[in-house]
Amino acid sequence: MSNDPLLQPYTLKHLTLRNRIIVTSHEPAYPEDGMPKERYRAYTLERARGGVALTMTAGSAAVSKDSPPVFNNLLAYKDEIVPWIREMTDAVHEEGAAIMIQLTHLGRRTRWDKGDWLPVVAPSHHREASHRSFPKKMEDWDIERIIKDFADAAERMKAGGMDGVELEAYGHLIDQFNSPLTNELDGPYGGSLENRMRFCFDVFKAMRARVGDDFILGVRYTADECLPGGTGKADGIEISRRLRDSGLIDYLNVIRGHIDTDAGLTDVIPIQGMANSPHLDFAGEIRAATQFPTFHAAKIPDVATARHAIAAGKVDMVGMTRAHMTDPHIVRKIIEKREEDIRPCVGANYCLDRIYQGGMAFCIHNAATGREQTMPHTIAKADTRKKVVIVGAGPAGLEAARVAAERGHAVVVFEAANDPGGQIRLTAQSERRREMISIIDWRMSQCEKLGVTFYFNNWADADMIAAEGPDVVIIATGGLPHTEVLSKGNELVVSSWDIISGDVKPGTNVLIFDDAGDHAGLQAAEFIAKTGAKVEIMTPDRSFAPEVMAMNLVPYMRSLQKLDVTFTVTYRLQSAEKSGNQIIAHVGSDYGGVTKQRTIDQIVINHGTIPLDDLYFEMKPGSKNLGEVSYDQLISGVPQTAERNPAGTYQLFRIGDAVAARNTHAAIYDALRLAKDI
Repeated sequence: MSNDPLLQPYTLKHLTLRNRIIVTSHEPAYPEDGMPKERYRAYTLERARGGVALTMTAGSAAVSKDSPPVFNNLLAYKDEIVPWIREMTDAVHEEGAAIMIQLTHLGRRTRWDKGDWLPVVAPSHHREASHRSFPKKMEDWDIERIIKDFADAAERMKAGGMDGVELEAYGHLIDQFNSPLTNELDGPYGGSLENRMRFCFDVFKAMRARVGDDFILGVRYTADECLPGGTGKADGIEISRRLRDSGLIDYLNVIRGHIDTDAGLTDVIPIQGMANSPHLDFAGEIRAATQFPTFHAAKIPDVATARHAIAAGKVDMVGMTRAHMTDPHIVRKIIEKREEDIRPCVGANYCLDRIYQGGMAFCIHNAATGREQTMPHTIAKADTRKKVVIVGAGPAGLEAARVAAERGHAVVVFEAANDPGGQIRLTAQSERRREMISIIDWRMSQCEKLGVTFYFNNWADADMIAAEGPDVVIIATGGLPHTEVLSKGNELVVSSWDIISGDVKPGTNVLIFDDAGDHAGLQAAEFIAKTGAKVEIMTPDRSFAPEVMAMNLVPYMRSLQKLDVTFTVTYRLQSAEKSGNQIIAHVGSDYGGVTKQRTIDQIVINHGTIPLDDLYFEMKPGSKNLGEVSYDQLISGVPQTAERNPAGTYQLFRIGDAVAARNTHAAIYDALRLAKDI
């Protein structure tokens, strides 16, 4: 037996878990009609196959109709969920993993105009900033019916074969009762800590009466809100002890912080550029104070930290949730002594930020996650070995090279720059986005193991490619900044890339016109503002940087607001003209009727990229397919068979920003779904 702390079994009540790594509860927003159907099951099952001890689903499943999901959650209040749960739990159990589900009532952390348009309820009328609903202050009959709803839902989950249920307390209704900031009830459920915790215990009592003792019950709760007047650390330790002493639950899952604002949520679930495992020591304090089974997860992305968490006795089970979205086979690779092959989570938070904007969770650099029905995590060998030539070593080109090499093909990559990475190498110039370079480093490591040949400092042309005798040519040359957006004065502007790369020195009074709304605009603003310059970010949109999304925006705002950057929305930069050493910027509005001017000394444009596609069009006449991609075949996952030119000698494709400006995930998805069928 291995002496690796992470690979030791752990007994939780009657349940033996095969190792110490769990996927904590999270909602990837894959349900269909509120049910965990095929996509959801395939996603969950992949992590069980990868060796995780326990996977928790739903983040969280709704127990009541007046707790409507604000994104696509499971609906545990419906009887029809039971057979879907049973299919999923049976499949997970067959792979040797345990499975639990998280149940919740959101309380005020939802919207009244979702679901059945029922009033949001909470133990006070205080609105949550994130979801903006003014709640109804709960009455006695609200409390009674919601306790029953929890018990009903727990009974359904046991009938569906779950090993247990975790109550989602933190930020949701149960913690809204526990916290003095959000509980203004009188009588038995308000006032003292004992009264505020009564709702939590009544819920657990009702659930335990339904599910019996041979069923795991746990709670994910706040042990320190980090808010003035809220539940503090001392209160949190007392709450932890009372939960332990209740005899109703089997483990604690510790959280520190609050999630009622984007900033608070991001501190609880940190993103790239923020400290790893910031709450692990705190979880260890709770475990030491209670001597009770303790779980914890919060930006523990690497095996070394997870191993330390167990070896040092900080926790009994360590959560690596986003890490398993990036690589569902972490445990298998640990067992096989292949830790260097684990695809690293880079903390980009594309997964969670998409959820909070109403989309499905996708990993920024594993395009198979959430697409397990159509995209492979493990690449199958091809029947026939081919020569594949790829131009461009950015994320699209490297993913294509990795996948084609996994298929067993001979792969050659040409790259004009000294180093791989493309736009990712540029974006990693920012300290807060430095982790992004791991997307490139991991692929380079995999490609080197697979024998991919690289030619750097090579501006490939048609003759060089033809000399390789390719069967397939993939153009992944990316794009160049698009700055020709003004009616006059385009020669006076620079791009956000010019600033980030250091090719252009920042001005002292700078206007950034950003209608791409991605990271580059804010990165450029931060670079410039840190020099002491005056900076204004202008966008014609209703809000700035919509592609950055909520949680990623938080660290930028903390920095840019301190640097006194000005944010201007709903105005469009129209033209510019030179005036001595200054530039006159003419500003209008898509809404009409407004003309303004700015006098500055530098204009920075962030307007996406234009494809660098000359080589593609040079190669097109010699190709069999003349560059055609059958979208039906691409979506169906079968090889491309278009034959438009009998004289052609190779298939030709282009991917990523060489097609159109998109993002890293799109580039990697382009590459995976094309190359997996070559």
